[in-house]
Amino acid sequence: MRALLLALLLALPLPALAVQPDEMLDNPALEARARDISQGIRCPVCQGETIDDSNADIARTLRLIIRERLVAGDSDAEVVTFLTDRFGEFVLMRPPAEGANLALWLGGPLMLLLAGGIGLAAVRRRAATPEAEGLSAEEEARLAELLKE
Repeated sequence: MRALLLALLLALPLPALAVQPDEMLDNPALEARARDISQGIRCPVCQGETIDDSNADIARTLRLIIRERLVAGDSDAEVVTFLTDRFGEFVLMRPPAEGANLALWLGGPLMLLLAGGIGLAAVRRRAATPEAEGLSAEEEARLAELLKE
């Protein structure tokens, strides 16, 4: 029973934060702000992880930059602006829905609506098509004759 429980616990995907103790700030309020910001920044190497979850060297560097900027007195928005000016909007996990990004934000819902419309049109067309009539008496006789041979 213990082995089964241990196997289940090991199989569970648990979040592993990559923030090292030497990176953390002494001020809990600044550390909380740094964590909040780093949850919204994408790792340029991993691309599917935030820098808070990534073990990549660039993620560590970005975490340190965020903490340095906060200690220097920057606001959260100024830190994010600094990172996007340096690395582009790609580093944002949730880029703003404006400009070229608007096509990405609207593309999924528009494709879903388009697919739904095509599916609805196909269902209506199929419902409007009259059912095929049975064979005429002449055709049935010919079929019976062919089947006898």
